[in-house]
This record gives sequence, structure tokens and C-alpha cells, in this order.
Amino acid sequence: MNDIERSLVLLKPDAIQRAVAGEIVTRFERAGLKIVAAKMVWIDSDFSRKHYAEHIEKPFYLEMEKFITEGPLIALVLEGRGAIAVVRKMVGSTNPTEAPPGTIRGDYAHDLGDGRNLIHASANPKDAEKEVSLWFSPGEIHSYQRADERHTQHR
Repeated sequence: MNDIERSLVLLKPDAIQRAVAGEIVTRFERAGLKIVAAKMVWIDSDFSRKHYAEHIEKPFYLEMEKFITEGPLIALVLEGRGAIAVVRKMVGSTNPTEAPPGTIRGDYAHDLGDGRNLIHASANPKDAEKEVSLWFSPGEIHSYQRADERHTQHR
């Protein structure tokens, strides 16, 4: 059984502006997740509508679009065993005021009070597949072995 998954993670403009992107990436790496794709981009309204397609008709969409297009963000594809659930657990509740300490949103976004939450993470395997293919071409996703993987593989 192969339980290796990929998850899209976006370090939103506020993570970049507040200079906490490196700390957040370090958390994922320390949890054993592998970065298989990464890039910094500044998206426009058209791309925001593609990414947030299911939210366009919702009352909060325009504020979300304004926020995600206000500066560059870092897009990552993280890979690992049960990566989607692991990333979601590490990220914490979408509402930063409900995210417990120790989660990324609980530690970095809990007191912002403005709806910004630093980070996006794929919600489930279907979303992950759609989001990864939206943000990255197959040639931008890399396969390699981390040093710790060589030492922990089952023989």
C-alpha cells in the first residue's frame, strides 16, 4: 500500500511580508515532509479565480482575492506519508483564532484578527491533485531521495 501523498501549500503574501516563510518551511521539513516543488509567484485576479473557483460566488471572495494578489507568495508541493492530513494538522484551523498554539496558524496568525491566515493547504486528495496541477507543470515537480529516507527505508 502506497500512502505517499502530495499536498499543495501556499505561503501567502502575509507570510512573506512578515518574514516567517523560512520558519514555516522548516517545520514541514522537520516533520519529514519532502519539498518536491517550490516557486515564488505574484498571482493576478484571473489566477486567483482559478485557485479559489469554488468560492467566487461567496461573500468573502473579493477580500480573499485582494489579499492573495497583494504581493508575492511561495507555492510548494510537499510529499510524504499521509502528507495531506499531516500538513492540515500542522497548519491548524482555517480561522486563526481557533487554531491551537503549536500549529502554524496558532503560532503566527492567531492575533491578526483580519481574516489573514498565512497559509493554504490542500484539503483532501482530490483538491491536492487539482491544485498541484494548477500551480505546477509535471516538469517542475522533482523526485529525489532525502538523506533520512535512505536510512529509514524498509528492506
